Amino acid sequence: MGLALSSAALSTDGLLDLAKSRAAGDRERLMMAVVDLCAAAESPAAVARPQVQDLISSIFMNLVVEAERDIRRRLAERLSTAAWAPSALINVLALDEIEIARPIIASSPVLKDHDLVRLLVEATIEHQIEVARRPRLGGVVVAAIIHQAEPAVLTALANNTTADLNDAELRQLVAAARKVAALRTPLSRHPRLTAELALQLYVWVGQSLRANLAERFRLDTCELDQAIADTIRDVHAGAPPDSEGLVVVAREGEREEMERKLIDKLHAAGQLRPGYLVRVLREGRLSLFSTALAMLGRFDARHIRLALEADEPELLALACAAVGIDRSVFPTILNLVRQLNGGRPAGGAEAAMAAANAFGPTPPQAAGAAFRRAAAAI
Repeated sequence: MGLALSSAALSTDGLLDLAKSRAAGDRERLMMAVVDLCAAAESPAAVARPQVQDLISSIFMNLVVEAERDIRRRLAERLSTAAWAPSALINVLALDEIEIARPIIASSPVLKDHDLVRLLVEATIEHQIEVARRPRLGGVVVAAIIHQAEPAVLTALANNTTADLNDAELRQLVAAARKVAALRTPLSRHPRLTAELALQLYVWVGQSLRANLAERFRLDTCELDQAIADTIRDVHAGAPPDSEGLVVVAREGEREEMERKLIDKLHAAGQLRPGYLVRVLREGRLSLFSTALAMLGRFDARHIRLALEADEPELLALACAAVGIDRSVFPTILNLVRQLNGGRPAGGAEAAMAAANAFGPTPPQAAGAAFRRAAAAI
C-alpha cells in the first residue's frame, strides 16, 4: 500500500496477532496501529487510491461495529483531522452518539457539504447543533439550516462567525430573533450585523444589549422609543410574549429515525452482525438493538417490539436464533434487555430456560419462520 512502518509501530507479525485476538484492548491497539500506518504513509496519494481506501474501510468497519463506546470515541478523536480516513467510516462515526460524533463533525475534512446536509436531515438536534458550529461552514449547509429553522440550530449558527452567511440569511436570523430569544445576544455581537438590522434587533433585546447596539452603531435611541412602545402594545393586545430562554427538546421520533439510518448504513456496508446486538445493549441502547435485530432478521419492527414486551422470552429467543445468535449468548442478551425494559419480556428464570429450546438443531431459517408465525398470531 506504500505505507511506511515507523520504528514505534507494531511489526507485521504483531499486527497479525492483534487481528486474531478478540480482546477489546487488542482490537483498539490494532485500530490505532492502522491509523499510525496510514498517517505515516510516505505518499498520501497512495492511501487515497480507491483500492487502498476500500481495504482500509473494510478493516476499520469490521473493527468498529463491535468496538466499545470508549474505543469509538478515541478513534473518532484520532480520525477527526485525517484527510485519508475512509468516507464510509467517517459518516458512520458522525451518526454515532454525540460525544463520539462531535470531533468528527467539527473537524473532519472528509465530511463534505452533502454529508453535513444529510446530518441535518437524519441526525438528532445535538448533531445538528454541532454541524452549525463547524468552522468555515459552507453556504449550502448554511442555507439548509436556515430552511429548517430549528431554533437551537439557528442559535448555534448565529454564534458561528466563520460561517458563509449572506446578507439575506442574516436578515432571516434577525427576523427569527423576535420569537427566539437565544438568537438575540449572538446576533447583536455578530461582525456582519448592519445598522439597519441593528435597528430591528434593538426593539427585541434587553437593556444591556440595547446599550451595546446603540454604542456600536451610534443609534439615536429617542427615535426607537415609539417602535418599542408599539411592540409592548402588541403584546398586551394578545400577541404571545417572547421566550426568555431556549429549551432544546428533541423532535418526536428523531432519535429512532437517526438510529434507523445508522443501521441502514451498517447493513449496506455488510457490517451489521449479531455481535453488534450485544454491544448496543451493553451501552443501554434498547431501541437501537430493536432496529438492528429487525434489520438482521428482515422482521417487521412491530413484531420485534411485541417480542420485547411479551410475557415470555420465547419470541425474543426465536428472533435471536434466526439471526445467528449462539445459545450461550442469549442469556446475556435476555438479561440486558430485561434491565433496560422494566423486566420485559417476563417469565423469570424458568421461562428463560424453556426459551433456550429455540436454539435447537433446526436451522436459523426455521427459527425465523417460527418467529413470524408466532408474532403474527398475537
